[in-house]
Amino acid sequence: MRTANFDYPLPQELIAQHPIEQRDASRLLTLDRSNGAVTHRQFTDLEELLRAGDVLVANNSRVIPARVRGQKEGDGARVEILLTEEHAPGEWWCMLRPGKRIHNGTRVQLHDLDGRPTPHWVESIDKNDTGKYLMRLPQSPCMHELLQAIGETPLPPYIERAPVDTFADRERYQTLYAKTDGSVAAPTAGLHFTDALLDRLRAKGVTFAEVTLHIGPGTFQPVECDHIEDHTMHEERFDISSATAGTVNQARAEGRRVVAVGTTSMRVLESAADDSGHIEPRLGRTDIFIYPPHDFRVVDALLTNFHLPKSTLLMLVSAFSQPGGIGGREHVLRAYAEAAAERYRFFSYGDAMFLY
Repeated sequence: MRTANFDYPLPQELIAQHPIEQRDASRLLTLDRSNGAVTHRQFTDLEELLRAGDVLVANNSRVIPARVRGQKEGDGARVEILLTEEHAPGEWWCMLRPGKRIHNGTRVQLHDLDGRPTPHWVESIDKNDTGKYLMRLPQSPCMHELLQAIGETPLPPYIERAPVDTFADRERYQTLYAKTDGSVAAPTAGLHFTDALLDRLRAKGVTFAEVTLHIGPGTFQPVECDHIEDHTMHEERFDISSATAGTVNQARAEGRRVVAVGTTSMRVLESAADDSGHIEPRLGRTDIFIYPPHDFRVVDALLTNFHLPKSTLLMLVSAFSQPGGIGGREHVLRAYAEAAAERYRFFSYGDAMFLY
């Protein structure tokens, strides 16, 4: 299947640059997988669309302030560092900009949020074949504490406002149920939930279950090869507990729906399921790439945001948009075109979509 089949036009002004004031005030487009029918609703209408007995599975990964800035030792060149994944205590894989003239042993003095030098240095100790650098970080204080002091929220590259990072983004680019540090991008389908809405859903009889998948920068990487089958998927760490596995397995055995909150939750469930759809508790890594056709074994409905053209996330949604996973690319692109015509807000801080 060709990558160009997943392209679509989008006016620049529909890319949400800021979150709306109230999380659950966003809009909700619903797509009926059986016939492609689209309806336009509000996110709070999810309370009507979910049923007693449904299991909502959400990603509880927490976004870390993973972007830091500094200055090279010697020539004083400015460097932007994005921490992507912890490799070992005191060592992280990172993306550097610019990355030229960074070699093993190159040291960078970190700056605070006002651009002033700090006493903390990082050192490059390795580079892999994907262009990421292994950096040795300060041992003291705890790096997570240091990031809270000098790190910026790693907002997606299509958010082009200044200042890019604000302390408001630290709270708003985070789900209310985020617990486990490790992501450099938010599981954005969950950004719409409020505590009050979750309480109402629980009172209705909807069960809330959690998985963890630490989202890497590859989530924004477009598919650049002509044929999607040639794309190499990025790898991410995930964890599904015995409690969540048991909840999902029981729901499926009793004929109740499993609803994935976001493509990351979908990827965890598909990665942890056997051929019969039975979920096993797992702590591991996944590079699962879901595109049409795909045999979905666990999930009955998907809550998600609107995704970038030619992205792996759009391909996943397209695969899910018809029963049996045969792929309703036309359904999805028609729904996206209608969303654009109705002036929905797109991408991370944008509106939501529910496929059922």
